[in-house]
Amino acid sequence: MISYITIGASDLDRAGAFYDAVLGALGNQRLWRQGDWIGYGPDEDHATVMICAPENGQPAKAGNGIMVGLKAESAEQVDAFHAAALAHGGACAGAPGPRPAYGEGYYLAYVRDPDGNKLSAFLKG
Repeated sequence: MISYITIGASDLDRAGAFYDAVLGALGNQRLWRQGDWIGYGPDEDHATVMICAPENGQPAKAGNGIMVGLKAESAEQVDAFHAAALAHGGACAGAPGPRPAYGEGYYLAYVRDPDGNKLSAFLKG
């Protein structure tokens, strides 16, 4: 149902380094950078996550109540996502681990990117 998402960034170089590592941990790659946009995806045909400078010229800020959930293929990918985020200027918003309150088999981690946007990596096993 969702074709792509965009996430605002105040510093595209800093954001690019963060998302290269974090999305790379989940098997995605940087597909292109065009001006104030960087596109990521699992294959070359379609960017599913795009990082950009805010169109209104204002500083990027995190949305209240907005979180992007990214699918992982293994608990190891969730752990790598979390570690990559912390190593590249992100902050922990929930350490990797099982989340039995969500149902059986859920394993998640939550982070904030350098601009405060909340992301999760999850595995439903």
